[in-house]
Amino acid sequence: MSRIDESQEFIPVRIAVLTVSDSRGLGEDRSGDVLVSRLTEAGHELADRRILPDERAQIAGQLRAWCKDSGVDVVISTGGTGLTGRDVTVEAHRDVYEKEIDAFGTVFTIVSIQKIGTSAVQSRATGGVAQGTYLFALPGSPGACKDAWDEILAKQLDYRHRPCNFVEILPRLDEHRRRK
Repeated sequence: MSRIDESQEFIPVRIAVLTVSDSRGLGEDRSGDVLVSRLTEAGHELADRRILPDERAQIAGQLRAWCKDSGVDVVISTGGTGLTGRDVTVEAHRDVYEKEIDAFGTVFTIVSIQKIGTSAVQSRATGGVAQGTYLFALPGSPGACKDAWDEILAKQLDYRHRPCNFVEILPRLDEHRRRK
């Protein structure tokens, strides 16, 4: 079963938070606030925080910029994962991914079903990897951000989590770029 190995040292990661919204500024960004609070309380570093409109090219451009930034290990976006015409965050993430973490969306759905029942079917949460950086797209509600962090990301972004976690393989995500 999963557990935290207290004999191991915690390794903080640098996390950028992106809120996708046509209407919110930093003062109204409750979902971004949840993520920032959770990640800093866990001991991680907030590498950057931005708010962008629901524009696919802008979102993908910001994701690519953070993937090139050696000061960012993980990007978590919130918002734009639904089914409406303006919801383009998932498409922007997939424009950037080298590899998709298929099970992330599945596990998020399982967690969501326990909280909101069949309404979980409306989420398109996704995760992937690009240029040695983890990318996760979460729904825009504070509750969804709490659930994703508390039930999935807090554990997978903790080096001490056993039997495995995202942090221990972070140095190897871009090994294909280093091959001769």
